[in-house]
Amino acid sequence: MAVFRCRVVSAPGKVLMTGGYLILERPNPGLVLSTSARFYAIVKPLLEEIKPDSWAWAWTDVKVTSPQLNRESMYKLSMKNLTLQSVSRQVYTGESGNPFVEQAVQYSVAAAYATADKDRKEVLQKLLLQGLDITILGSNDFYSYRNQIEARGLPLLPESLAALPPFASITFNSGESSGENSKPEVAKTGLGSSAAMTSSVVAALLHYLGVVDLAHVKGTADLDVVHIIAQTAHCIAQGKVGSGFDVSSAVYGSHRYVRFSPKVISSAQVAIKGAPLGEVVIEILKGKWDHERTKLSLPPLMNLLLGEPGTGGSSTPSMVGAVKKWQKSNPEKSQETWTKLSEANSALETQLNTLCKLAEEHWDEYKKLINNCGSLKPEKWMEQATQQSQEVIAKVLLGARVAMLGIRYHMRLMGEAAGIPIEPSSQTQLLDSTMNMEGVLLAGVPGAGGFDAVFAVTLGESSNHVIKSWSSQNVLAMLVREDPRGVSLEATDPRTSEITSSISSVKMQVVLAHMDLDDALLRIDKMPSSLTKEENEPKDKKSLSHIHLHLSN
Repeated sequence: MAVFRCRVVSAPGKVLMTGGYLILERPNPGLVLSTSARFYAIVKPLLEEIKPDSWAWAWTDVKVTSPQLNRESMYKLSMKNLTLQSVSRQVYTGESGNPFVEQAVQYSVAAAYATADKDRKEVLQKLLLQGLDITILGSNDFYSYRNQIEARGLPLLPESLAALPPFASITFNSGESSGENSKPEVAKTGLGSSAAMTSSVVAALLHYLGVVDLAHVKGTADLDVVHIIAQTAHCIAQGKVGSGFDVSSAVYGSHRYVRFSPKVISSAQVAIKGAPLGEVVIEILKGKWDHERTKLSLPPLMNLLLGEPGTGGSSTPSMVGAVKKWQKSNPEKSQETWTKLSEANSALETQLNTLCKLAEEHWDEYKKLINNCGSLKPEKWMEQATQQSQEVIAKVLLGARVAMLGIRYHMRLMGEAAGIPIEPSSQTQLLDSTMNMEGVLLAGVPGAGGFDAVFAVTLGESSNHVIKSWSSQNVLAMLVREDPRGVSLEATDPRTSEITSSISSVKMQVVLAHMDLDDALLRIDKMPSSLTKEENEPKDKKSLSHIHLHLSN
């Protein structure tokens, strides 16, 4: 009897604080924060043992399941060419296959063969002949549930999002399609779902197939392999070589990033035209990956907030195209804007690094000042500095704000010149009011800007009043926070741990409320059903989400 193996790996979503557009060109850096929103890939064998009639080991089966999209796809994987061929697909959303997962599978398996010696290849072949059963799950934070919340008259507060069952069914934008070949789009929040999904699948497969050991990571060698394969698969799937900051943060976590030279993936682009995948992967792994990565995180006692304005998303590729067109048409003016924007980005980076250093050197003074400033508007911060070290800290805080205002100003100029809404007027009003709130250090539009989301960095315990103020301005504060971790090996299926934590949460809230559980269940029966209730959802899971919704109110 073969040993049953199951591996679960997660990868985070991202927020690009600085470096929008500039990060596309070396050596411009970007400051990217990884988040608590994570994609999970669960890999296990389809069969406990190899079939006797394995067609002379020529093909094996691969099943990819996405429960949130109610999608299941079956493939045949060629053991010779290491390529996937679709066999059947059950789709209830009008969506076709997932190229990001498909490329992730192909390049991960090819990497396993490329790095294995003769003995290992025999083990690998037998493992693959058991088939691959891959399940992908994305945290609710990656998707917008705002319409469902508004439709049911619930408040635009994180508590309404927290009441959703974990890994809720994903809805599609209505009225977005035009033309027979158009497909409905998933309503997303701009956290880089495709990069996180690709990275989680690659990392899970490489660990499952013995290429890397994510349980005992020493140095970055194993993560570097995950990064290279994930970058390549993601670029091939999206049909272009992007900056790669989203995949980099999904693998390594929060950091300062400078992109790799696009030519390093040129051999993978050749593979599309028929070059053997195994040879291509060897060349890619040996290539000169010249990206730069420096440790970065928010200074202590500072919190990342994300808000969903509800004005619809933006197309990043079309916005990037418009900026590039403007650069070509007016190189002198565009270069001037880019230089000033780059200087503002560098200034903010310097101020954040200085704050981290000051926190380390003067922790007590730093902690007291940050907590005091958390309840005051920025113009009152200097008054809280009663010691010289605190004066320095207050000046750096105000310097960070000045740098952020400079970034926003030059991003607006770029958008106006290129004819695109990098910081639309509605976002400008929201961000201005946010930066004037008590305890708010920074506010801006992440990445390429547009209508996807806004972010704020708050001091101390000031997040709650920002959340309430946003709600009054029709902005839904998301549950997501900064989490500096990159890819992580998980102990269990996240759906199991979520149910366990829900049970614990229910028990704790019942105790705190001094409420009898039978009475709670009686009252819950009279409540409207959960926001994303499905007819085929297990009854125990429905009950848990209902209890959580009731008691949290």
